[in-house]
Amino acid sequence: MSWNFALILFLLLVVTGVLWALDLLVLRPARKRRVDAAMAASPATADPAAREAHRREVVANVGRVPWWIEYAVSFFPVILFVFVLRSFVVEPFRIPSGSMLPTLQSGDLILVNKFTYGLRLPVIDKKVVDIGEPKRGDVFVFRYPVDPNVDYIKRVVGLPGDDIAYLDKTLYVNGQVVAHTRDGDYYEPDRVSYIAQFTEKLGDTEHRILLDPERRQDYGPIWQFAHMGNCEYSRAGVRCKVPEGHYFAMGDNRDNSADSRYWGFVPESNIVGKAFFIWMNFSDLGRIGRFN
Repeated sequence: MSWNFALILFLLLVVTGVLWALDLLVLRPARKRRVDAAMAASPATADPAAREAHRREVVANVGRVPWWIEYAVSFFPVILFVFVLRSFVVEPFRIPSGSMLPTLQSGDLILVNKFTYGLRLPVIDKKVVDIGEPKRGDVFVFRYPVDPNVDYIKRVVGLPGDDIAYLDKTLYVNGQVVAHTRDGDYYEPDRVSYIAQFTEKLGDTEHRILLDPERRQDYGPIWQFAHMGNCEYSRAGVRCKVPEGHYFAMGDNRDNSADSRYWGFVPESNIVGKAFFIWMNFSDLGRIGRFN
C-alpha cells in the first residue's frame, strides 16, 4: 500500500509539475500578451476606475485561466511539499495489530524517520546517500518480504552476520543469552487476558516484551524464503545465521507475532525507516510521545 501510494503521489507530482511549468513558461506569458493587446485596442479613458473595470473584463474574457491549469498550479506546491516530506524526512504509519505490544498498540499512529538509515530515491527505493544502518534494538518499518505491498513493523534483533537462536522462549544473540526480567503483567486486548511482561535489552535499547513461558509454540517457515538454508528449525525453536545485507526481526509480543522466525530475513532494500514517535492514538491520548 505504501509503495502504491508513493507511486501515485509521484505521478501526481509529475503531472501537476509539468502543467505548472507549462503555465509559467508558455501559457501565462501568452495570456498576458492577449490581455495587453486587447487593452491597447480598447478606447482610451481617463477614468482609472472604468479602466480597471475594463481590464478585469478583458482578463475574464481573453486571459481566463483554464480550470485544469488552475487546479494544477494550486495543488503542485502542496503535492511537492508532501512528496519531499514523506520521501526524505518522515512518513506516517498506523499500527494495525498487537504484534508489537506492549511497545506499540493497535491504533497507534506513528512517525517513521526516512533518513536515519540513508536517503533513498522515491518509488524505486534505491539508496543514494548512506547515512547509517539499523542497530540491534531499533524499531523499524519495512516492506513485508512475502508481499512488498504491505508494510510491517518489528524490532531489529539480528544484524548481518549474527547468529540468532530462539529456543524454549529464550533469545540468544551470537551465543549469548538476552536476559529478560519480570516486570508485572500486561492486559493483552487481542487475547482478552493478562500476560507476563518482561524487560529486555537489545544493544543499547531497553524495552518491554510480552511472553508466556507456559504457552506452547510451533515454529516453521510459512514460505520458501531467500537464504532459508541459513535456518534450522526444531521443536524447541529456530536457529539462523543472518546473511549479509539482511536483518532478523521480531515482534515484542513474542507469542503473537509473525516475524523472521516464520518468514525469514528482511533485505536491506526493503527497509522504509526507523519508527520513533507516536503522534496520535484516538483511544488514548496519553500514548503520544517517543518510545524505545
